[in-house]
Amino acid sequence: MHRISVRVDDTLYRRLQRRAYGANLTLSEFVRQVLGEAADPHGRYIYSSQDEVLATSIQILTLLATSIGARSPELLERGMLDARAILGERGLLDPEQDR
Repeated sequence: MHRISVRVDDTLYRRLQRRAYGANLTLSEFVRQVLGEAADPHGRYIYSSQDEVLATSIQILTLLATSIGARSPELLERGMLDARAILGERGLLDPEQDR
């Protein structure tokens, strides 16, 4: 097995650590998986399918939030606070942007 050493700035390092924690992986396991995706043997662009899934998810959740908000703004607000708390616990929100 080969070893790769890469220097990253503190901000990127913290972001990678949060993402690894959110995926329940060590930082090394997470980086190995990311590198594996980047070196896809089929030559696919690693972000395209994820972007499509994300776009569809955002559209679905926007429709759902609009519907709930029209019926009960209080319920929507409570759900958004709960979602932010869960995302924060999993390391999926940047603490600096959560102000």
